[in-house]
Amino acid sequence: MTSDVFAALASPVRRELTALLLGGPRPVNELAAHFAMSRPSVSEHLKVLRDAGLVSERRNGRQRLYRLEPAPLRELSQWLTPYERFWREKLANLRDLLDEEDL
Repeated sequence: MTSDVFAALASPVRRELTALLLGGPRPVNELAAHFAMSRPSVSEHLKVLRDAGLVSERRNGRQRLYRLEPAPLRELSQWLTPYERFWREKLANLRDLLDEEDL
């Protein structure tokens, strides 16, 4: 797990870009239309995602198509799984404690 993935996903704009790419490859112009920023600014965010391995880019004529790459997200999910179980158990214990107090 690299800190690049965490750094890339720290930005709300980049998280939104990854969400948009869940629907399949998209040209940069279509992605940029979802934001109140210039196309070059969106391209910079896409570069960060590409450098982290979260998206790939290919040319189709004059367009650049971006595609979500699932491998880093799968790796992140696997890394987070033990923490999810830990917090689920802690919250269940808290729920049980609060239920006891209601009696």
